[in-house]
Amino acid sequence: MARFSPLRRTLALSAAVAIGFAGFGAGALPASAQPIKVPTEKSTPSPENEATVKIGPPVDGEAYDQFIVAYKASAQNDGKPGRAKAWGKAAKEAGVSVKELRAMATGSFVVKANKELKGKDAKQFMTDMAKSGLIEAIEPDATMKILMSPNDTRYSEQWHYSGTNGMRLPSAWDTATGNGSVVAILDTGITSHSDLNANVLPGYDFVSDASSARDGNGRDSNAQDQGDWYAAGECGGSSSGSSSWHGTHVAGTVAAVTDNGKGVAGVAPDAKIQPVRVLAKCGGSLSDISDAIVWASGGYVPGVPTNSNPADTINMSLGGGGACGSTYQAAIDTAVSRGTSVIVAAGNESQNASNVRPANCSNVVVVAASNPSGGPSFYTNYGSAIDVTAPGGDTRYAGQGVLSTINTGSTTPSSEGYAFYQGTSMATPHVAGMVALMKSKSPSLTPAQVESALKNGTRSMPAGCSIGCGTGLVDATKIMTPLGGSTPDPEPDPQPEPGENLLKNSGFEDGSTNWTANRADTFETGSAARTGNGLAGLNGWGSSNTYTLDQKVTIPSSATSAQLKFYLRVLTNETTSSYAYDKLTVQVLDGYGTYSVGSWSNLDAGSSYNERSINLNNFRGKTVTLRFKGVEDSAKATVFRIDDASVSAS
Repeated sequence: MARFSPLRRTLALSAAVAIGFAGFGAGALPASAQPIKVPTEKSTPSPENEATVKIGPPVDGEAYDQFIVAYKASAQNDGKPGRAKAWGKAAKEAGVSVKELRAMATGSFVVKANKELKGKDAKQFMTDMAKSGLIEAIEPDATMKILMSPNDTRYSEQWHYSGTNGMRLPSAWDTATGNGSVVAILDTGITSHSDLNANVLPGYDFVSDASSARDGNGRDSNAQDQGDWYAAGECGGSSSGSSSWHGTHVAGTVAAVTDNGKGVAGVAPDAKIQPVRVLAKCGGSLSDISDAIVWASGGYVPGVPTNSNPADTINMSLGGGGACGSTYQAAIDTAVSRGTSVIVAAGNESQNASNVRPANCSNVVVVAASNPSGGPSFYTNYGSAIDVTAPGGDTRYAGQGVLSTINTGSTTPSSEGYAFYQGTSMATPHVAGMVALMKSKSPSLTPAQVESALKNGTRSMPAGCSIGCGTGLVDATKIMTPLGGSTPDPEPDPQPEPGENLLKNSGFEDGSTNWTANRADTFETGSAARTGNGLAGLNGWGSSNTYTLDQKVTIPSSATSAQLKFYLRVLTNETTSSYAYDKLTVQVLDGYGTYSVGSWSNLDAGSSYNERSINLNNFRGKTVTLRFKGVEDSAKATVFRIDDASVSAS
C-alpha cells in the first residue's frame, strides 16, 4: 500500500547531464542524474465515496471482532488519536467500542471491537469506516485453520516417497539432501521429538490471543505447540476435538532426521526447520499469519525481534474461505521479494481452490493432494489455481495416509510418536521439502525459477486427473536431475598477493564488467559517484522490487583474516525513524548455502557515503559469490548507492 507517490528512478547516462545533490537535506532522495520529480507527502484526504476503498468481504456465517485497516498517508494518521477518527462514527452506528491493538509488518493496523459483527453488520461497519476518507483498505481479521483429516492409526511405510505412485524421492538424495536450506513452517508450533530436534532452529510464537495460545501470554519466542484441543461449542461446532500436533507432523515430512536408526525420513533430511506458531485453539488470525510470513522471510515486524535465520521456503498447510485480500497478498509479495518461496495447501473441501485463501493469492505455489493409486485424493481442492500435486494420502484404508512425527497427548504434550494423516496439509510439506533440496543445490534460484522448475518437474497423474491437478505429480528425480551437473566451486588457485583487492572493477568505472546484476539500471555514471564517474545504484523506484549485484571472488586459505569493505550512501523518502521498510543485505553464497553477513535499511539514510566493513574469515579457502541484495517495498522510494568496494586478505 503506497504511503507516498512513487519515485520514478532515472539512470544517469553521462556526467554531462548529472545533477548535484545541493538543496536536499540528509535522508532526502535526490535525482539520480536527470531531473525527476521528488514525491511529496499527500495532504490530509478529504472524505470520499467508499467505493474507492478496498473492502474485504466477510465470509458467510462467520463473525468478526477484529479488522485489518490500511490508512492513507497523512499527518493526521501518524498517531493513534488521528487514526481513531476513522472508526468513531462507524463504531457508534454499529453499537460497539473499538480500540487499536497493534501495527502490522505490512503497514496496516489491527483494530478490535468489543463484540463480534456478522454478515451485513460487519460489512456495514467496514463501509462506514470507508466513508471517513481516512483509509485505503479494510478487511476482517479472518480465522485460518489447519488443512488435514487426521487418523491416529500407526503404520511404518512411507509409500509417498518411493512407492509406485509416490514422488520418486530416494534417487534425488544422490544430488542433494537439503543442507543449508531453511524451511519455515507456519503452523501450530512444534513439540520435542527425537526424530526432529537436531534439525529444528529457534522459531517464534505469533499467536497474539493468550487464551487461544494457552501459554499465558501473547507473542513470544517460544514456538512450542501447547495443544489445539477444544471443548464442545468452543470453535463454532457442537463437538470437541483433541490436539492435532499438526505442525509436528508437517515438520517431520519436511525434514525428519534420517539415517538415525529410527522413525521416519524427511523429504530434505539435512534442511533446517523453523517452527513459526500461528495456529492454536480454533485456528489462527489473518493478521498473525501475515506478520509471520514477513518475519519468516527476514522482514521487520513491529515489536518482534528480527529473524536471525531467514527462511528460503515457507510452508503454509492452512487456509480459510474468502478472497485473498490485500493483507495476505502484501505479506506474500514481501516474502517473495526477499527470495522466499511460499508453498500453500489447496484445501480439503473438494471444491475449486480459487474459493480458498491463501491458495487464491498470487505468487504462491498451490499444492493439491494425491492418493496411493496415483489419482487426486477424494477431499482435495482442484482447478486452475493448482500448480502441482503431491502425495496427501487416504486414511480410509490402512497404511495409505502420510506417515510422520506427532505427539501422543490428547490435549497437552505427552510422549513422541508417529501417525498417518491425510490432507493437502500433508501434500504441501512434500513440496516445501522438495524446494529445500533444490535450494541446497542451487541457492540462487528465485521463487519464479523454483515454481517453474517444480512445474516442469512433474509427471502426469498415474491414474489421471480430469478436475485440475496442475501440471501433475511432483517427481523429485525429474526435478533434481537438471540440477545435478553443478558442483560447489573448487578450492582457490592460485593464491592472490597479500593486500590485493580481490574484487575486479570495484569502483564500477567500467560499468557492469566483472559484475552480474539482475537489472541493467544498476550501473550508473555521474556526480553521484563517491570517486570517479561510476557507481552501483540499487532500488529507488517506490514500488516493490528486488535488485541483486554479484561478483565471484576467491579468498585464499592461507589468509589469517579476510574483509569486505565498501562505501554506502542510503537516500530515502521514508519518514519513519523506526521501520526498516527497504533493506540492503550483503550475502555470501558458497555453493552449499546463502549466508547473510550484513544489513542496512532506509533507517541508515544520510547525506554522504559511509564505509562499511564485513568480516569474511569464515569463507577463507573458498571461491564464493558476493551478493548485494536490495529489496524495496511498494511505498516510498529508497536507493542504495555502492562505490569503491574491496575484498582484502592478509
